[in-house]
Amino acid sequence: MTSSLTAPTVPTATYRLQLQPEFPFSAAERAVPYLAGLGVSHLHLSPVLEAVPGSAHGYDVTDHRTIRAELGGEAGLRALAATARAHGLGLVVDLVPNHMAASPVHNHALRAVLREGPDSPYARWFDIDWEAGDGRVLLPVLPARLPEVRERMRVADGVLHLDGQTFPLRAGTEGLPLPELLDAQWYRLAWWRLARTELNYRRFFTISDLIGVRVEDPEVFDATHGKIVELVRDGVIEGLRIDHPDGLADPEGYLERLHGATGGRCWTVVEKILTGTEPLPPTWPVAGTTGYDALRYVDGVFVDAVGADELLDLYREFAGRAGDRGGIWEATARRAAYKVVTHELVAETTALTRIAGRICAADPQLRDHAPWALRTAIRELLVRVPVYRTYRTGGETVLTPEAARGAKAAFAVPEEAAAVDTVRDLALGLLGDGPEHRAFRARFAQTSSALRAKSVEDTAFYRYTPLLSANEVGGEPGRPAVAPEEFHAYCLRLARDWPATGTVLSTHDTKRSADVRAGIAVLSQCPAIWAALLEEVAGVPAPDPHLAWTAWQTAFGFGTPDPDRLGPAVLKSVREAGLHTSWTEPDPVYERAVTEFVAAGPGRIPLRAASEAAFALEPHIRAQMLGAALVQLTMPGVPELYQGTEREYRALVDPDNRQPFAIGADDDKTAVVRAALGLRRRYPELFGAGTYLPLTASGAAAPHCLAFARGEGASAEVVTAVTRLPLRLVEAGGWQDTELTLPPGPWFDLLDGVREFTGGAVKLAELFDARPVALLSRRAVREDTEPTSTVRT
Repeated sequence: MTSSLTAPTVPTATYRLQLQPEFPFSAAERAVPYLAGLGVSHLHLSPVLEAVPGSAHGYDVTDHRTIRAELGGEAGLRALAATARAHGLGLVVDLVPNHMAASPVHNHALRAVLREGPDSPYARWFDIDWEAGDGRVLLPVLPARLPEVRERMRVADGVLHLDGQTFPLRAGTEGLPLPELLDAQWYRLAWWRLARTELNYRRFFTISDLIGVRVEDPEVFDATHGKIVELVRDGVIEGLRIDHPDGLADPEGYLERLHGATGGRCWTVVEKILTGTEPLPPTWPVAGTTGYDALRYVDGVFVDAVGADELLDLYREFAGRAGDRGGIWEATARRAAYKVVTHELVAETTALTRIAGRICAADPQLRDHAPWALRTAIRELLVRVPVYRTYRTGGETVLTPEAARGAKAAFAVPEEAAAVDTVRDLALGLLGDGPEHRAFRARFAQTSSALRAKSVEDTAFYRYTPLLSANEVGGEPGRPAVAPEEFHAYCLRLARDWPATGTVLSTHDTKRSADVRAGIAVLSQCPAIWAALLEEVAGVPAPDPHLAWTAWQTAFGFGTPDPDRLGPAVLKSVREAGLHTSWTEPDPVYERAVTEFVAAGPGRIPLRAASEAAFALEPHIRAQMLGAALVQLTMPGVPELYQGTEREYRALVDPDNRQPFAIGADDDKTAVVRAALGLRRRYPELFGAGTYLPLTASGAAAPHCLAFARGEGASAEVVTAVTRLPLRLVEAGGWQDTELTLPPGPWFDLLDGVREFTGGAVKLAELFDARPVALLSRRAVREDTEPTSTVRT
């Protein structure tokens, strides 16, 4: 699969559509005229390959050879592409290389492996440790222990049936009595709870329903990417979003192979979660990330650092030990990591221990490490990986000597702690490059990304909740605020190194939409008001104070009492936190109390109207929403709008945020979106590499203005200016004489249509007299129309 390399078409902006049986290709096709008018250049489609029937997300791929029939098949996709092209739009598609559905019924490749065993031509597709399973694949699909369900099993039509599930049979075993038949298969049917400790195939995170795919094998890559590559070559697809590259054995090798297969024709971004200032590996042949790093910086610049610290103090006092023992983020994250690595990821650490044991047994220099010592060393090093994956960048590694010393503290005998050095060296590739060494190195990295995702995103984010707007993918709850200078430095790096990277505020995976987070973030400017609101609703009894804080804050951001939407989101949060109940060990009594509390309190009481002070926050919440939207749409990178976010969009964690797309009524946010996207589409060169210039206001209220210009240096053509921390601004007396110095004008206000500024010092009180954000352009004045009236400065 090779082709001459051609430059990809870089989108000016993308719009994510969640395809599902209720919203297939034909429905997306009908939405094309509206989306083209909005100003985007590309439609971003959720996965389009064949998936489990009824899937609302498409990540459970079953057949890479075909386009999903429930969405309209390949004909429907090509028709959508043609209609989009006729309206000036291209298609970007979400690609899932890391895993498939572990469904014997729907996954043809897995079904062949279960029927034919390790000799199947498809056996190389999956990371299966046949030796660990005594030559069989563990299938943890039974609702109870085998003796309790065996009587419901039957053989018919050459397959095994159980409660609507079917399993292929090994040739020649159809006539055996049931106990012998089960023992004769290439798989072992087991109670679903055994997946945690006994599983012998690699899965996606801790989801046993998704089995890992070995795309590092060239034949597997070709077989699983042929259809997508064909659609790229035919011009149907112009861009790819790569789902979870950290789950792959060799992400860089995969991306290089993909780049070669597509001939470099695709704008490609990766769902890589960067932690802190962690860089994206510069050698990856991609345009950048999908934008969670940008989300963190945009959200953070609208958070008040002082108020966030005050909220943390209030949270510690309010929640006490009902949260996570003291409310210290680093400690919460570490405890969550231990919980996940010793429970949900036991099968993964056991697999690593087996590989390490085989390597040590074969090398005289590495012998006599006890299996328990290797397992302990693996666990202790994994919980100390501060990022999602152990990449080496510039000769450095996150598996530092300090991490090794911390891991050794778990050993009572120093000589046994030497296992830590062995495991660390294996993970870094310092002890050889044989097949087993490569397998350990890859599996350690894959497990570290699963551990980070499950322990931080899906556990700690629900245990530590002083300011929920910071608990988002890629976020840093322990440091929720970002200073303007830090934001500008980040944007300058993007403009220099990754000008075509993706940026997002809301996605199908965000726990709360950007507009919900904006409402919550305002609380960092008014901790006293938040404390008073909690006093107002103290009469509604909650199962525990941590839950009360989390649920009420979620309800405040959501804005409208709605038990049907808030209830499932809050229930999911307590299950993910795992403090009183969980997905695998549910406590029905506690969960019933949670549901009743939400129905009586957060789902019934309009918290944002509970007091005059709370109601007075509405314009400040609006300012946060509009400011974040305009910044994301005009900062460096390719902005993505999630479906519906061109207007006010309040959504909670999935499945709440994955409803079928529908066109809604325009509002003032839509006007901001249309103006920014229209500018990007008409003048893409203004938003490319090296076109970011921070602007700094002067005066007493200067910290409340975030502003930057786009274009080449002094000849910048676009200026974005937004209000930061608007409530604090009002409390300080407003803008007064604070000014923003614009590059030489004239400057036309695209959000007003009648105002012109000449450049130089502009009073912010005048710039923001109609709304808390401003988008200025020189080209609109020079090339379009003269304003009918002006405001001179």
